[in-house]
Amino acid sequence: MNTGSDELGEVAMADDEAKNERALGSRAPQFIKARRALHVSWQVGVFVVGLAVVAAGVVMLPLPGPGWLVIFGGMAIWATEFVWAQLVLRWTKRKVTEATQRALDPKVRRRNIILTTVGLVIVAVLVGVYLWKFGLAMPWNINE
Repeated sequence: MNTGSDELGEVAMADDEAKNERALGSRAPQFIKARRALHVSWQVGVFVVGLAVVAAGVVMLPLPGPGWLVIFGGMAIWATEFVWAQLVLRWTKRKVTEATQRALDPKVRRRNIILTTVGLVIVAVLVGVYLWKFGLAMPWNINE
């Protein structure tokens, strides 16, 4: 995979991005990091709270509620303590930013507007045919 860098394991980043990125690792207070047992119990607590939030988000996916938003909130909780969650969160932010930039591209916007217009015309024609054939009757009240 080309990372844009000559160094092994180094990912090329714009200067602004590199300045805005925080260092990877635990964000626990220093007095907690100084004691091993306290730090491990802190990590367990962060993991359990993050797991509860992610589980609530998964439950909200089929049910009413902001499921994905809650899942990403749980990932953000995990990212306060775990490097793997920080990397996943950075990757997600980068992909969302790329998708936003693609969606705002004038060619893509024009294509999306055309496809939406064509879809609305097709739906309007189907509704017109239905009203012409059956009138304002609901589908479950048609006797034909």
